[in-house]
Amino acid sequence: MKIIIIILLVSLSSIWAQSFDVEANGTQVFNFADSQNRNQASFFSKMEYENIKGTADDFSGSVSFDPADFAGTLKGKLSVKVESMKTGNPLRNDHLKGENWLYAEKFPDISFEIVKVIKVEKLSANKLKVKLEGKFTMHGVTNNITASAEVTWLKESEATRKRAPGDLLGVKADFDVKLSEYNVENDVIGSKVAEYIKVEFNAIASNK
Repeated sequence: MKIIIIILLVSLSSIWAQSFDVEANGTQVFNFADSQNRNQASFFSKMEYENIKGTADDFSGSVSFDPADFAGTLKGKLSVKVESMKTGNPLRNDHLKGENWLYAEKFPDISFEIVKVIKVEKLSANKLKVKLEGKFTMHGVTNNITASAEVTWLKESEATRKRAPGDLLGVKADFDVKLSEYNVENDVIGSKVAEYIKVEFNAIASNK
C-alpha cells in the first residue's frame, strides 16, 4: 500500500510540475490577434561581414489548454503575414517578399502549429519554461521543428487591462529555420544571408 501511495504522489507531483497554479479552471483559449500590432517576431541572419535583422507584427491565431494540465492539453496555431515583414531596407523588403524568396503573393502566411509539449519546467506558480514540437510552414513547405518558450500567466488587473481585457498570456519563444529546407534559395544565400535564421517571438494573448 505504501508503494502505491508513493507512486501516486510522484505521479501527481509530475502533473503539478507541468501546470500553472492559477485560479482559472477548465480549458482556456488565448487569442494573439492585436489590432495595434504590438506582438512581434524578429528574425536574424548573422554573417561574418553583414548582420541582417528584421521584424514582423501582423499576427493571428490562438492557443488553448487546461491550466491544470498544460503539457497534456496544449493546442494551437499562430500565423504571421509575410507582408508585415520589415528589414529596415525597402529594396531588401521587396526581395524578401518577391518570387525568389518568400513569395508573399502566393504564400501570404508563415505559421507554427503545436504538435506536442516535449518538456516543461515550472519556474513559478504562473510561469513555465517549455520545449515544443510543432509544424512550421513557410513558402508552401511544412517541416517539424523544436521551439523553446517561456510562458507567463497574468491574472486580469487594472494594470493588465491597459493592454487587453481578461487574463493575459505572455509568450517568449525562439527557434532556428534552415532556409534550404523551405525551398528558399537564390544567389545571395552564402554571401549575404545566413543559411540558418534565428527567429524570436514575443507576444501577449488574451482569454477575452
